[in-house]
Amino acid sequence: MLHRIQNNFPQLAVTVVLAAVSYFAVGVLIPSVDEVPESLSGFAADHQVSDHQLGSTGYPEPGLVSSLPATSIAPPKFTEEEKLVFASLPPMCRPPENPSAAQFNSLPARPAAPADENAGLNPVQQAALAFAGSIEQQQAAPSQIAQISHISPVQPQIAWEQPQGHVQLAGYESTGQAAPINTPTTPNTATPNTATKPPVARQASLHASAGPTSNPPTDPSLKTKPGEDPHAAIYSRSPFPSAKDCAQCHKQIYEEWASSSHAYASISPMFHVFEDTINRLSQGTIGYFCYRCHSPVSTTMGMRRDQAIWDGPPVFSEGVTCVACHRVKTPYGKVDGERRIEPGDIYDPVYGGGDGNGVSIAKKYSNEFKVKTERLSGKDGAKDKRPGQAMHRRAVQFEELSKSTFCVSCHQVAVEPGIKLEVVWDQYRASPAYREGVTCQDCHMGLVPGLDEGYSVGPGAVVNNRVVNGEKKHSNHVFYGPGYSIAHPGVFPHNLEANRWTVPQWLEFDWRAGWGTDKFEDALDDGEIHWSFPKVWEEADDRYDAREIVDANLKKLEYKRDLRRQLLENGSQLDGPFFTRTPTAGQKLNFRFCLTNLNTGHNMPSGSLGAQPQLWLNAVVIDPSGNRIWETGYLDSNGDLADNHSLDVVARKIPLDTQLMNLQTKFLTTNVKGTDREMYLPVNFDFDQLPFLRPPQQPVSVQNHPPFIRMEGHSIAPLGKRNIKFAIPARLMQASGTYRISVRMRSRAEPIYFMRFCNATPEMERMMNEWICDFHATTVTFEVR
Repeated sequence: MLHRIQNNFPQLAVTVVLAAVSYFAVGVLIPSVDEVPESLSGFAADHQVSDHQLGSTGYPEPGLVSSLPATSIAPPKFTEEEKLVFASLPPMCRPPENPSAAQFNSLPARPAAPADENAGLNPVQQAALAFAGSIEQQQAAPSQIAQISHISPVQPQIAWEQPQGHVQLAGYESTGQAAPINTPTTPNTATPNTATKPPVARQASLHASAGPTSNPPTDPSLKTKPGEDPHAAIYSRSPFPSAKDCAQCHKQIYEEWASSSHAYASISPMFHVFEDTINRLSQGTIGYFCYRCHSPVSTTMGMRRDQAIWDGPPVFSEGVTCVACHRVKTPYGKVDGERRIEPGDIYDPVYGGGDGNGVSIAKKYSNEFKVKTERLSGKDGAKDKRPGQAMHRRAVQFEELSKSTFCVSCHQVAVEPGIKLEVVWDQYRASPAYREGVTCQDCHMGLVPGLDEGYSVGPGAVVNNRVVNGEKKHSNHVFYGPGYSIAHPGVFPHNLEANRWTVPQWLEFDWRAGWGTDKFEDALDDGEIHWSFPKVWEEADDRYDAREIVDANLKKLEYKRDLRRQLLENGSQLDGPFFTRTPTAGQKLNFRFCLTNLNTGHNMPSGSLGAQPQLWLNAVVIDPSGNRIWETGYLDSNGDLADNHSLDVVARKIPLDTQLMNLQTKFLTTNVKGTDREMYLPVNFDFDQLPFLRPPQQPVSVQNHPPFIRMEGHSIAPLGKRNIKFAIPARLMQASGTYRISVRMRSRAEPIYFMRFCNATPEMERMMNEWICDFHATTVTFEVR
């Protein structure tokens, strides 16, 4: 893994130099100062590579080696000890057997850091500081060295809320820099209608550190302009193209993907608070487990967990981006999200379900299509100034990408105790769809949401307004599903125009207050309201431009909600009401509905179990006078269902919903006294006061579930039915006449009680409730004699 820290200091020096001779090195190895072979120490001193050329993550700028002038310095002679070190490195990091002198040309020396800056650093950090030198020819602060060496053991930021209901995404901090450890939250004393910089939430140590953790001082010499990414130098080069690069020729696919759950995976504020919570409660034993699927490229590149998701190349915050699937060529997927993504720039091959003929055509007629598929020899392709759109030179057919087995890696996931957080593959493998050969892609990327009714046809690409392979099978990259966004609408869906502002700047844009609308701006000009804007939003023209992007994204979210509704309705059927006897005044009314799972591929609901999702029935009976006399599936004042988790029910503010029909699956854990209790997460706090998510002592197959943890399923199997019975007391059925029953099924991605358990903000809760999807909504009238 890239984020692992090695324990041999000479390997750092050697790896940095070796990384400079490879286009795509895989990380920085951080050593200790023990057992330093003299030959390696001399090698590091004789062949220095400055950090601005290497990049602080260990990724050299492409073309660095070829751009070095030839010298008369003789190539170094490697000792047997050095050869052993090289043999232990990944193949792409190993030097050539007979390196040329130019490959190890001496580069400008680095200034040493002042001794007083070493205060508070452990020996490993001091060694890294002494070696690393400078970043972009500037003096490096200890805080930066800690970032370079992946030593800082702090957890992501906790979400905070702005005055007008605006929310910072969890794990993000507006300055883009880590807050000091154990710094208490500063109270927000802002006055109404004043947008001020939100307080930074306190951080806590995630792991027990091998060395002391301290609050690194801020180096005043390292200043950034407002809105500038302070980590831009660290990830100035990425071996993985952004989806924005792919959008140049695949605009339709990009627009579909941009509002999908795949695109949302790493920028989701709920993901960050959840991931932080389970890591904290399990003593950090989860590690990067969740990031493997939610942000596979950032995991591959060794992003720190305490790093804001936007502090890096765009692919970090793009979640399951283009290269996460189309740069994979290994068919093995049963690895809980840890699959290899092939590195390479925009020119390198991609992998897909097609035969690659479209790429061959565009390459053959490159002058007509105005494309370039090869970087200039010996030059950095990103700096190639030749005319033409850069594109991949090959599209290799990878049949696995069109099979359900490709989805297994992230949609069949089990944590260490053996409890499964994702069970779609188990359900699909036992389903009629599996036996009939219907794939996940057929229903989730086809023509109709949730149904196997074929695919649409469209161009493989549109290059410089010229269609390539116009009759190609089109897989819809919206990836139909019930999930939805609760992020700021300027941040998500991904929008090419939105890149004008950074994520921290967007988080300061109060879209709920009406910024950029005629009503708000006219009232502001007329003096009817007064507002103190952040500096970036002081100009009305900027607010108008931002409002256009927000409105466009809200329309995309509404369209996505309609696709969710279609998916849920296509996959289920609600019949009823069916009365047990003729409704009569003064008698108890018994009736039922029948809910059928028409989906042949998996349960209803499926996907992530335990805390989410919720799928329930809301029914209301209205008497002849228009009074609501009975209801089930209602929400409390916090937005929770009126079950045992409702704070209002516990406080006896509202009655318990004894007839609630909720298909949510729950975790049950064993208490010390032997009874079971319902838990939000499969972390047994009662049984183990210091819980660790570790393998069980005996195989899970012995008990068919991990020890002390089991799941209580309520979902409906493929083509299964559920009779939902209701009874209205006779005291409520006194009047005769025409009654109405209004029903609807409701889908929500997360329960509110779980969001609060994970320290979600009120704005996140509000968005979660605002984007609930209602389906099978209907009203039936009946007569009571």
